[in-house]
Amino acid sequence: MIRTGAQYRDSIRAGRDIHVNGERVRDVAAHPMFRPLVDIRARIYDMAHEPETAEAMTVRRDEALQAVGNAMPFSQGDWWAKRRAADLVMETIGGVVTRVGDETVGEMWSLHDAAEALDEIDPRFSANIARHVARVVNDDVFHISANADPKGNRSLPPVAQDPDMLLHVVRETDAGVIVSGAKFETAAAYANQSFTKPTIANWGDVDQSDYVIGFISDLDAPGLKFICRTGFAGRAPAADYPLSNRFDEVDTLVVFDQVLVPWENVLFYRHTRAAKLVRATLHRYSAFPYIQRNLKLADMLIGAALYNVRQTGLEREQAVQEKLAMLACYREGINAHLTSAIALAERSPAGLMMPNQSLVYAGRVLACSKLNEMMHIARELCGGQIALTPDAAAFSAPETADFLQKYYSVSAEWGAEDRRKLLAFARDLLNSDYAGHRLTFQLFGQAPPFTHLAAVYRNFDFDGPLAFVRHAAGLSDEVMDEKAGADASSSLSAWFSTRLAGDGRDAAE
Repeated sequence: MIRTGAQYRDSIRAGRDIHVNGERVRDVAAHPMFRPLVDIRARIYDMAHEPETAEAMTVRRDEALQAVGNAMPFSQGDWWAKRRAADLVMETIGGVVTRVGDETVGEMWSLHDAAEALDEIDPRFSANIARHVARVVNDDVFHISANADPKGNRSLPPVAQDPDMLLHVVRETDAGVIVSGAKFETAAAYANQSFTKPTIANWGDVDQSDYVIGFISDLDAPGLKFICRTGFAGRAPAADYPLSNRFDEVDTLVVFDQVLVPWENVLFYRHTRAAKLVRATLHRYSAFPYIQRNLKLADMLIGAALYNVRQTGLEREQAVQEKLAMLACYREGINAHLTSAIALAERSPAGLMMPNQSLVYAGRVLACSKLNEMMHIARELCGGQIALTPDAAAFSAPETADFLQKYYSVSAEWGAEDRRKLLAFARDLLNSDYAGHRLTFQLFGQAPPFTHLAAVYRNFDFDGPLAFVRHAAGLSDEVMDEKAGADASSSLSAWFSTRLAGDGRDAAE
């Protein structure tokens, strides 16, 4: 079933216990802080039905129509289709949104890949994984991810502090497990379900723990309380903050107060080895659409900066061109990683098509670690007026309008109103509370930077460089990579053969 926007809105109006800015929210679809993103998600659903966009937003599998974003990837062509659909969405809505489902559904595909290994650890839940992977596709739900906990004192083990600091199982019942604790979840107040799991990286020597629980959380379940940060929408006029008012994705502390998780929703439980396995492979698919958002954000930085230097006649200055080139290199670096990750795609353990893991994780490091630097370059190119320009009301007020019309009209092509709109856009993109929030979100949105680098370390092929240096330096055949343990004389040729073969690409593509 491909949902409509109206069906999505109806699905989140189940009387949830939602609070924001000290207020109980009665209708999350209509509340001014949530409505902009609800409208965007509804628009994405409707794009799957509209003649102009339906072909790009849907795919037919086994005689059933599926949303491209939710459909499991079996080929490189599937990834090109996902990339085109995500670009189409952001170009249609005129901005960048991160948590709308296509970037988190990949975690379910990671579970699909891990099902056999999880089955060896605990065979009770593999059928649940298969059913929920299918449900995301067939029911077209708005699916999100729940990872971050309130943390507490991380120098102490969970059992040495308030147990609710980390989500945990309180007790088992015939119907399921009862859980308490809390999770931070972006978009939880207006999504349908989340894949909820632990974030502990180091379980030590513990084999089993009540803090090991991975499950599908029905966000309409009794006992959930949603405590949201105050949104940026509505704080200031939309004319002055066009991005804050349209694209703020509200983050939520979801409190689980003795919540029943039915056994059929449990995906793994108690075994720390299962939690480690899921954590290690969690982002193998979701990293791709996440990075794609950074690509569109880079386009926004370039466009805002380039329009500003053209307005003020500085485009031909060499120093300006150099900074624009730096933004372009950042953008094309992300584009190159995304493109090559598809071109050198790999088969997953369960037969899905993964973006090349080394390339996609390296691309994520580039996109996230350089973003703050690129934003500062864009600020410099936009000039000091993005921090100094009066609000829109001053441009129409009788006592100030004439002065602002005079001082903000820069040419026959660029009148004061267009100049004001561009500066307001750039201010909201680079300098506002919203801009700072987005920068911090990019830093931690898919785990912190050390985890990004750890993923690169785990997935980069170190055997090739070792073999190349062994050959170039004339080292003895006894010098071998401990991890590979392969014959030194054949390692180099095997590595080059793999590269020439395309790292597992589909021959037909």
